[in-house]
Amino acid sequence: MAAAPPRLKRILQTLVVSTLALVAMSLAGAAQPSGPPPARIVSLIPATTEMLFAMGAGNRLVGAGNYDRFPPEVDKLPRVGGLLDPDTERILALRPDLVILYATQSDLRARLDRASVPYYSYEHRAMPDIMQTIRAIGARIGAAESAERVAAGMEQSLADIRRAVAGRPRLKTMLIFGREPGTLRGVLASGGYGFLSDLLDVAGSENAFADIKQQSVQASTEMLLARRPDAIVELRYGDDRRAVNIDQELSVWKTLPSIPAVRNHRLYLLVGDEFVVPGPRIVNAARRLAEALHPGALASLPRP
Repeated sequence: MAAAPPRLKRILQTLVVSTLALVAMSLAGAAQPSGPPPARIVSLIPATTEMLFAMGAGNRLVGAGNYDRFPPEVDKLPRVGGLLDPDTERILALRPDLVILYATQSDLRARLDRASVPYYSYEHRAMPDIMQTIRAIGARIGAAESAERVAAGMEQSLADIRRAVAGRPRLKTMLIFGREPGTLRGVLASGGYGFLSDLLDVAGSENAFADIKQQSVQASTEMLLARRPDAIVELRYGDDRRAVNIDQELSVWKTLPSIPAVRNHRLYLLVGDEFVVPGPRIVNAARRLAEALHPGALASLPRP
């Protein structure tokens, strides 16, 4: 199999790190810590960094991961590596009293244990776990009340979007988060489990790969034709929509005119980090997806 292009690698790493929904696993060493709330936090994961800022604890961050891009204040923080390449020496030099890392970073956990630095670990699961993680991190850092406001507000907003699209036709939708530029090779779509699949449900559609219970599906041309989606939504990582020629990007689908989504011009391309970072901006992602699939359905909801 050919090596994935650099942009696809970046998308995949971001999704592994922070795109599919989260569940908290409190693991500060082997035991729950005592003493004052942490004041010097390092977060290696974009989603948890955004959570900390959303609950008003961004001023406690002293280091962030290489892939953290939001909010803008994160640009002022020292970078400490990512999922595959954490810079342990740099992390320790920042003298953190809490490091938030991913559950698979066993080497980093071991080094933090040797240095007696508390850490908090989590792993990806489904959309409801995003709010669960916010609450758990809030409790861990002594900001439970602020975290509850953030999580409850997100749950309410997601419920509002779900109600707004209720009764509309639930289009069978294929959600694409990666492919080789200019071709339909190497297509990666949301499977029937995880953050992206839950997004489709909230936005009032059926996942074309709902029966494949995994986070991603590498879809061949034969699979694309067999699934016959009513709509196709492509996601692009980044925050500059002007850098993407949407018409040109979507034109490759014209090679498969028998697919209902292509024949009926239900092809969409959405650009934004919120689609690959399962944190507080999940509400924005759900809203944009619902607006694309069901134009006008959210007109009565207040703008964020």
